[in-house]
Amino acid sequence: MFRGSCLCGAVRYEISGEAKRFYHCHCRRCRKASGTGHATNLMVAPGAVRWLSGEERIGSYKVPQAERFTSRFCTVCGSQVPRHVEALGMMVIPAGSLDDDIDLSPQARIFWDSRAHWSCEGDELPVFAEYPSSS
Repeated sequence: MFRGSCLCGAVRYEISGEAKRFYHCHCRRCRKASGTGHATNLMVAPGAVRWLSGEERIGSYKVPQAERFTSRFCTVCGSQVPRHVEALGMMVIPAGSLDDDIDLSPQARIFWDSRAHWSCEGDELPVFAEYPSSS
């Protein structure tokens, strides 16, 4: 079990169970939502997340033309918080929102072909143009 929260602490959650996937996503939408070269996300089963406080303070923005992308955030501080992605059957957890250190490392870089030329590179992680076929 591990816990997470937004920047101001208004939204708090805990996760039980194991992460199914752990990726750095370089798609344009994740870059825009995170404000950096990629978003680092854990994916867990939908029932694995339990809100401890602040669920009523969660706002969302659905990109109209996106099949899977909705941004969920604390309406007080704007921090990204976990979101359910029905098309994947997973909860996507922004790794930066975790309060606890986890003993996991990202498995891959996805949407690599969308990567900004200035974004990080040079590690040994596998790269995929989109989602890995095993997802």
